Amino acid sequence: MTHDHTDHGKWSEAGVPKKGWNCIGIDDLEEPSQTCEMCGTAEIRYVHYMQHPDYPEELAVGCICAENMEQDYVRPREREKRLRTLASRRKTWGLRQWKVSSKGNPYLNVEGFNLVLTHSDRGWRVIVSNRSSGASQTGRTHYELEADAKQAALTALLWAKDHLNQG
Repeated sequence: MTHDHTDHGKWSEAGVPKKGWNCIGIDDLEEPSQTCEMCGTAEIRYVHYMQHPDYPEELAVGCICAENMEQDYVRPREREKRLRTLASRRKTWGLRQWKVSSKGNPYLNVEGFNLVLTHSDRGWRVIVSNRSSGASQTGRTHYELEADAKQAALTALLWAKDHLNQG
């Protein structure tokens, strides 16, 4: 009888919790360029940062390991799908034609939201509003360049779809 000596990374290490992990963040490396720190084999582009109360380190893992570590087979895929969508949207977002308001502020009306860039001596800021409810949020970050504020407006739109849709 042959014995399997396959290394399953931290999955086969004693002292490493196998479940009960929480995802504290996710990142898009833009190409598969890192090895999953849990299984030690998967080449990953989308990194799920996992934390466990009984383990000292944060682990950077792929989607399948994240699913198993969280015992959740829906949310890790949803997180990753959002990043995939964001990556493809970033490409087309930069090509959008912004209009200019009567006050001279660049703006876009998109997906039921109004995005406006305002400029002060501190730089450019994004204001996002739900066009039907009027709920709005002003971004706290100031951007030196208008182009950077326009990129940030995509993130603001995605945030607003999650937080300003009640109305």
